[in-house]
Amino acid sequence: MIRGRVGRGLAPALILAGLLALAGSGMAVAEPPQAGEAFPDLKLPVPKGKEHLDYLGLGAKPGATFKVGQVKARVVILEVFSMYCPYCQNEAPAINALYDRIAERGLADAIKLIGLGAGNSPYEVNLFKGRFGIRFPLLPDSDLSLHTALGKVRTPYFIAVSLEPGGKQRVIYSRVGTIGDPGQFLDQIIELAGLH
Repeated sequence: MIRGRVGRGLAPALILAGLLALAGSGMAVAEPPQAGEAFPDLKLPVPKGKEHLDYLGLGAKPGATFKVGQVKARVVILEVFSMYCPYCQNEAPAINALYDRIAERGLADAIKLIGLGAGNSPYEVNLFKGRFGIRFPLLPDSDLSLHTALGKVRTPYFIAVSLEPGGKQRVIYSRVGTIGDPGQFLDQIIELAGLH
């Protein structure tokens, strides 16, 4: 009888000790950045192609990395997608329409789009880009390190980051799922970023 009580009391204590050890080891799982929080200081791979470097306003050379705060814009919208995600495939026309609406509204210098291919190699990202006619930079995340740093979000996942004076990078939008109507989504981002 005493042995049973000790066993039952010991098991939860051991589990708790194990969890505390994991937490102390720096292996804690990140949560997706939420509106109002600072965007993580991620190093993203520089896109290939002069047109994408120019689009983002980067002076970096291919093979290097960049941070969201280096993009020449007021807002960066990051879509975490996967080539193999059927929802991402279905969302591609809406994202292309969003890209067009941004240009039509004269906001091409203020709002930039970037796609991050969770678990996708450069080849897979380029295949997705070609198949769906994506005109903004799509970046590979073959080893899922960036996806993990963003909280292992489901796809598609959208994060809008306001690039503020002094180098602050404030998340203004963070949600899983589709954007819905591209025009209404753009209006929401404009409102949240104060781009009136």
